Amino acid sequence: MLHPVPHPSKKRAAVLLSLSAVAAALASPVVAAPAPAPAPAPAPAAAAALRWSGCATPRYPTLQCASLKVPLDHDRPAGRQISLALTRVPHTAATSQGPLLVNPGGPGGSGRTLAGFVASALPKDVAAQYDVIGFDPRGVGRSEPALDCGAGHFKPVRPDSVPLDPATEQANLERVRSFAESCQTKHADVLPYVGTVSAARDLEVLRTALGAERLSYFGYSYGTYLGAVYARLHPDRVHRLVLDSVVDPGGVWYEDNLAQDQAFDARHKSFLAWVAQYDATYHLGTDPAAVEERWYAMRTALRSAPAGGKVGSAELEDTYMPGGYYNGYWPALAEAFAAYAVREDPKPLVAAYERFGAVEPSAGNSYSVYTAVQCRDSAWPRDWNTWRADMWRTHAKAPFMTWNNAWYNAPCAFWKTEPLRTPDVTNHDLPPALLFQASEDAATPFEGAVAMHDKLAGSALVVEEGGGNHGVALSGNKCLDEKLAAYLRTGQAADAACPAQPAPKPATATRAVPPSAGGAALHGLLGFRG
Repeated sequence: MLHPVPHPSKKRAAVLLSLSAVAAALASPVVAAPAPAPAPAPAPAAAAALRWSGCATPRYPTLQCASLKVPLDHDRPAGRQISLALTRVPHTAATSQGPLLVNPGGPGGSGRTLAGFVASALPKDVAAQYDVIGFDPRGVGRSEPALDCGAGHFKPVRPDSVPLDPATEQANLERVRSFAESCQTKHADVLPYVGTVSAARDLEVLRTALGAERLSYFGYSYGTYLGAVYARLHPDRVHRLVLDSVVDPGGVWYEDNLAQDQAFDARHKSFLAWVAQYDATYHLGTDPAAVEERWYAMRTALRSAPAGGKVGSAELEDTYMPGGYYNGYWPALAEAFAAYAVREDPKPLVAAYERFGAVEPSAGNSYSVYTAVQCRDSAWPRDWNTWRADMWRTHAKAPFMTWNNAWYNAPCAFWKTEPLRTPDVTNHDLPPALLFQASEDAATPFEGAVAMHDKLAGSALVVEEGGGNHGVALSGNKCLDEKLAAYLRTGQAADAACPAQPAPKPATATRAVPPSAGGAALHGLLGFRG
């Protein structure tokens, strides 16, 4: 069943009056019942003390680096070891609240830079109480071994994502099948141990190596699921738990992606309605439906004549998808749209693709880990007819990115490593956790936060009313940031609502991100697709 996507309404505030009561109504059925929570792992073998060395940058002058050895297979702790790359901004207060681990999501996101950002973005008195620690999860970035299943998987120009004919569908199927086979060929020895439960067990090894009785954790997006799984395994080891832009734990991962398709379509319509508000700037029309028609006309034209030989229909979707994560990108995206559709100038569209949609070399690693984790974490349909039927059904309602998202995840239809059953993250033994959620978030729709809030007994949910960005704490919303700081100081929090930040205004330069949007630095670290 497809997850319903909420629309802005005055009723949203009323949800806060009884979040637990509405959770059952909002929760969607799951394809298969989740497995019981994994049994608490045995205490890891004593880890060697970490050796921190200076790795300062101009922006983060106190940053330190280290590496940590962890078992590839936690059930064989004396066997093969792999390494995790770490960063730290040490506490400066006389009394410390211990380590605060931070994760930007993904799966596949590198967290090493996030430590410096979080330490500098928090109020000084709060940051001073914590050792803020970033880490590259197993397989990611500078952790070893780092996965990289195949170069050039996203090289333009790709086949149209919407398979309007059998040849286009077959071309896409060959791409994703080849990627899955490449992963198996290159990393068959590692893939059975790349998944959320293994990554959560790594965090317990890290806690031991830090010599900390308990740890605190702050995760965005997929990082919310990783944090919830760790908390379920080791609730007595959690000091503070902050989850921002929350994954629906009942839809991991096939159902969650179908929910994304509808939510991103709604968010794309919000972008097009914003463009219509500024017809005096963009000259694309004042009727959102007419603006939407022109956007899809652009997509159709690019299908047969890619802009600059780079931006076809699939690349156009890649370019505009980041606008669903962060509305600070809307002015640049609107300018590129107007240049192509009104002035018949493709150069700004190519520039927007290179800025937002083009895959950097490091993305081969992050996408490889993304796929390895998602395909291992839970069962995906293996019959392509199931995918085809579900995607066409969803595409009929949400054409913006349904098929693009399908091909992004489709290697899981051909994955050789056997999937696990998703753990139940229900937790009654955890200290109060704090959840943040924008009401119109596309990447992790609102229902997921309500479901997680219901599963974590004693947790508090703070909703950014009317907000649509993905990743909201430390993005410039004073109301949210004050609640985060208060929780990290005291551990106390309550359900609440905060108004969203104002929508951006048109910018005079294509590459500009208007200050009114806020959060540009954060969203540069979180990236897209998770």
